[in-house]
Amino acid sequence: MEKNKIWDVVIIGGGASGMMSGAVASSHSKSVIILEKNKDLGKKLKITGGGRCNITNAEFDVRQLLKNYDEAEPFLYSPFSIFGVKDTFDYFGKLGLPLVIQSRKRAFPESEKAFDVYRVLKKELEKNKVIINTGCEVNEVLFAKNKITALNTSKGTFYAKSFIFATGGTSHPETGSTGDGFTFLKELGHKVEDPTPSVVPLEVSDKWIKSLMGISLSFMKITFLLEGKKQFFKKGKILFTHFGLSGPLILNSASQVGSLLQAGKVTAEIDAYPDTDFGSLEKKIVNIFDANKNKTFKNILKEIVPEGTQKGMELLFNFIETETKVHSITKEDRKKITHLLKALPINITNLMGYDRAVVVDGGVSLSEIDTKTMRSKLYSNLYITGDLLNISRPSGGYSLQICWTTGYVAGTSA
Repeated sequence: MEKNKIWDVVIIGGGASGMMSGAVASSHSKSVIILEKNKDLGKKLKITGGGRCNITNAEFDVRQLLKNYDEAEPFLYSPFSIFGVKDTFDYFGKLGLPLVIQSRKRAFPESEKAFDVYRVLKKELEKNKVIINTGCEVNEVLFAKNKITALNTSKGTFYAKSFIFATGGTSHPETGSTGDGFTFLKELGHKVEDPTPSVVPLEVSDKWIKSLMGISLSFMKITFLLEGKKQFFKKGKILFTHFGLSGPLILNSASQVGSLLQAGKVTAEIDAYPDTDFGSLEKKIVNIFDANKNKTFKNILKEIVPEGTQKGMELLFNFIETETKVHSITKEDRKKITHLLKALPINITNLMGYDRAVVVDGGVSLSEIDTKTMRSKLYSNLYITGDLLNISRPSGGYSLQICWTTGYVAGTSA
């Protein structure tokens, strides 16, 4: 590369939004270079969605879609009018990667391989002659008045007419998302909300939950309580892990739970039979007991608890010896079992950290961004994309859609 060349666009970060902005900017016959500190582009993209890549959420009604972005909603109508969910389907379709819609409107590449998303984007970059400079770490951002002038890096100084920051946030730091962009933006005078894990599993202290590691239950209802008072509930699938709880239902509750944890002791209750009232459930248990009077409690437990949870329930129902004959179980203990199945107790100790986070909140306030162009309001040639923006969102494809939308708009504008 020629020394002191002035590029049309220099992009820091070769993740989802960086690759998208690079592909789009170069398609307008601009000279583009991507500076990536890893050995290759798309390190986090390749592992997203468990390697399947939940590429977007197929909610084509923009108003309904943007309700999932909380306080960012009013800022996002402009960029989504330029590049929305349907555009994502069309864009990847044209690159030879058709998308399919699965449960809860989650969209995946038809191949269900995250690597294929990376592959088609990289192919587009190569087709458009984008220079990819890997192993290149940015050390300093140079600026004068209201313009970025250059980047000092481990591989020299890079000059450009426009700069796109696409370094990502702090989720999965092992992929290189270590918050470098936040540091640069703070130094430039942008207001940056400190990152906090927002779509993460929950850490609990209960042995009965940890004993069920790997078990998942569908159609559960979980209610969260602050100092014993009910705050909110959700229904869906729960996954038990060696540290606590995960699964889509839990991940999408984490942000609210995090706020509660700052206010006091947080507990939760799982209703294992949300579609059965207390009386009907008790009657069901009575019938099972009557039909198995001479069996031990241990041998009939699997008939009254959700499939696969017997080991954990033995710990929870420790007020009854497992070898007790069913006919010896008291009415009071039977009622206690019913109460527990309608409100399995959980003690939440924490949110899991950045290393397990699907999404991390924090970033530049959207009030400091012209969201029609993704340009900084402080620097006329700086564009900011993806996880560097303070946008709260649930799991389910909403995060990558922000990358595609902001990357496309920044690439077009720069």
